[in-house]
Amino acid sequence: MFDIDLMSRVPIYEQIYQKVIELILKGVLNEMDKLPSVRTLATELGVNPNTVAKAYALLERDKIICSLAGRGSFIAKPDKLLAQNKILKEFDFSVERALEMGVSVETLQQRIIHIQSEQAQQNEQEEQGESSS
Repeated sequence: MFDIDLMSRVPIYEQIYQKVIELILKGVLNEMDKLPSVRTLATELGVNPNTVAKAYALLERDKIICSLAGRGSFIAKPDKLLAQNKILKEFDFSVERALEMGVSVETLQQRIIHIQSEQAQQNEQEEQGESSS
């Protein structure tokens, strides 16, 4: 469920943060779903528990998860609009930076279409894999 890229330039705690938001937006995680404990997720991902704790702290700060003493961390009442706005702010920043660097609007549009096509193919492959199991 939590895939991270250890070779990515994106810090691991940010990848975990983004993955939780992605899973909420896709409806995989819902209100009061329990997240793995910090130690469990750290072991599963092969990372330092402090990294997972940092991601969970940021998620809690942003009211995406809530921690209940002695019980663990849970998805807070999902505000999909809030989560979507966080993603769109990052997108806006990237687009603005690309435009400042001279990337054309047409190139950006083609890139979005390309990514959408790849995502559709990936989803189709996943669905075919699930149906053959």
